[in-house]
Amino acid sequence: MATVGQTLVQNLVDRGVEIIFGIPGVHTIELYRGIENADIRHITPRHEQGAGFMADGYARTSGKPGVVFVITGPGLVNTMTPMAQARADSVPMIVVTGVNRRDSLGKGLGLLHELPDQIGLSKTVSKHAEHIASGADLEGALTRSFAALEGRPGPVHIEVPTDVMDLPVLKPLSITTKRQQSQPDLEPFVQALADSAHPVILVGGGCRQQDKALTQLAEKLDAPVVQTVNARGLMHGHPLTVPASPSLQSVRSLIAQADCVLALGTELGPTDYDMYATGTYPEMNTLLRIDVCDEQLARHPAERTLLADLNECLPALACQVAKKAKTNGASRAECARKAARQEVESQTPGYGDFIAQIETLREAMPGAVLVGDSTQAVYAANLYYDHDRPGGWFNGATGFGALGYAIPAAIGAALAGPSAPVIALMGDGGAQFTLPELGVASDENLPILFVVWNNNAYLEIANSMEAAGIAATGCHPCAPDFDAIAAAYRLGFRRISPAQLAVSLAEMLPLAGPMLLEIDMQA
Repeated sequence: MATVGQTLVQNLVDRGVEIIFGIPGVHTIELYRGIENADIRHITPRHEQGAGFMADGYARTSGKPGVVFVITGPGLVNTMTPMAQARADSVPMIVVTGVNRRDSLGKGLGLLHELPDQIGLSKTVSKHAEHIASGADLEGALTRSFAALEGRPGPVHIEVPTDVMDLPVLKPLSITTKRQQSQPDLEPFVQALADSAHPVILVGGGCRQQDKALTQLAEKLDAPVVQTVNARGLMHGHPLTVPASPSLQSVRSLIAQADCVLALGTELGPTDYDMYATGTYPEMNTLLRIDVCDEQLARHPAERTLLADLNECLPALACQVAKKAKTNGASRAECARKAARQEVESQTPGYGDFIAQIETLREAMPGAVLVGDSTQAVYAANLYYDHDRPGGWFNGATGFGALGYAIPAAIGAALAGPSAPVIALMGDGGAQFTLPELGVASDENLPILFVVWNNNAYLEIANSMEAAGIAATGCHPCAPDFDAIAAAYRLGFRRISPAQLAVSLAEMLPLAGPMLLEIDMQA
């Protein structure tokens, strides 16, 4: 008879889970009994934070939930940073942990890895959390956990006490299929858009799988399309696309001049719409919103809202709207693009060069998945950059904004098996948060290009402190010898100046395995 641990793993397999990112420990051994004979792949990160970020990158690239197995106590706590990032960016993740035996919980007995209230702690960042107290609890807990991934996804947590993992499960588990949603009434949106003369579309991560429908809708409305960070890659190179932050004054002007603003799958959060923390938002006339989360729809006043999954309703909306006579949509978008790029380049010295370098990477490795950390090059491109793969540009620099994201998330993206190369973008400071995860890229021989801009500083913070009249204290930790780091993890390596990027890429590509490219910003 199968145990709770074995049945849990088999249920994950039955639900389509292919990879588990995990670090085994004494509190999860009986879960690993289930992995032993299951048709599932196990990836061993070097730290639980790396496990969580790998699951995040895997989920964003594959569209499937990333699954993590970690121990109780420090295992969960170390995973909570990636869980919080996933919660902020609506990324589906399942975190399975052990917890101490049932009769010890909440008693403060001093057991190994004990927390006062582990599931209570996880609820501060998880969308849903389950405690399995017996074999009979397993089916309902898994059903509810996967149901929680519907709508606006996020991380869910399942904890299993060590004395429950090896209990028998008396009957096979059933799997409830996803409920079919009825088609929402789109007529009020169709009419409002028909009445508009100069509409603008704002798109967020909720549209990332709908490039074709979005393009059809934009063309029929002759409407410029402003992309938030998680929407980049949609409508690449299209005359109506505006791959620029709505925090920029030039983009805000475009939005303010519209007589109707259609916001699709975007939470209208400040890390996209007020990056400069001015406390102001773009002016939006006749705001229409469609989003999968009712809480998000309630957070901003709008003329009309619709609770719906854009993967289901956007193609229908694109079919139903009437085709408008072309007015000046393409010229409005072109003016906004030119003004936005000029604004970024003039406002922050060096940002124009960073954008050009990322464009060089894009041209050298077309259709790549670019995974970014919090670093100046990514900040610059989040303000203005047109990527060439839907869903192929994402980073940890918005929302929760965790450092150390790029290396493990890029590994997760590569393991998801996209028909595209993967590039990780980071600074020397952020890279040091998760450098050991390079070992996983080596273990799996993943052809990832890890790009490090090395200025021997947390330079963005140093500049901000000095601009505020504060000494840049704590902003200049020494960078490691990246050549030696690459050798230690058996990666290829090259150190270049920014001017050598294009030539060096031509010499390096295609990659036969993982490669670390250091761009020496002081060269």
